[in-house]
Amino acid sequence: MALRVCTPPFQPLVTLIRCKNRAIRLKFSVQHRSLDPNDSRKLVMIVKEKLEKEHHSLPVGRNGRDDEEMILRFLKDRKFCVEEAVAKLTKAIKWRQEFGVSEISEESVENVAETEKAYIHDFLDEYGRPVLIVVASKHFPSMQEPIENERLCVFLVEKALSKLPPGKEDILGIFDLRGFGTANTDLKFLTFLFDVFYYYYPKRLGQVLFVDAPFVFKPVWQLAKPLLKSYASLVRFCSAETVREEYFTEETIPTNFRD
Repeated sequence: MALRVCTPPFQPLVTLIRCKNRAIRLKFSVQHRSLDPNDSRKLVMIVKEKLEKEHHSLPVGRNGRDDEEMILRFLKDRKFCVEEAVAKLTKAIKWRQEFGVSEISEESVENVAETEKAYIHDFLDEYGRPVLIVVASKHFPSMQEPIENERLCVFLVEKALSKLPPGKEDILGIFDLRGFGTANTDLKFLTFLFDVFYYYYPKRLGQVLFVDAPFVFKPVWQLAKPLLKSYASLVRFCSAETVREEYFTEETIPTNFRD
């Protein structure tokens, strides 16, 4: 299979895909990177067939190699490049197996969850997104093994995604940095969290709010930002007041952000 992309100035982006001596010519706008549904379907089937042929041992079903919704999301993430989508999907599905994502239960993360350092809010935000909240002042890296925090992270991401309403694909992340100190610093975990979204849950993180970041957080951010890849652009530094006014109603605002 060969993939060639040509983007002349001010003209539609044209992708030519050759598969089994057939040429499928697809056009989508440079501005929106959107595909006609029929063309999207063709690409999904090409990726699906390629995964079956080259990675037949991978599991099938939800979040497996034949999950067409997942395939389309990875194609969008890779700007509809088939080869890159296949590579990233293969890595993600293998990671889910190795990390044991489907085996993580509420009971298995109960001890670390009791710290209330992170949780899923009961209500959606004003944009209809599930909300994952991290209370940084309650996170002490020396108190738990890194794998415990990582498993809690993945469990909460999966829980948030299970709350997605129809037509929505992404979630909101809120880091409550009030009271953050050097004892709460955990660059390794912050990098893990964003890597999880970048490599294994692409197109799932809509925005990240860093709320009331103290001065001591500045050097942490300077170190972390280059490691977050494209997801750094999703970060917004804001105040608790902004969270209250722009993202929730009086009825839906998280308890720790109430006046």
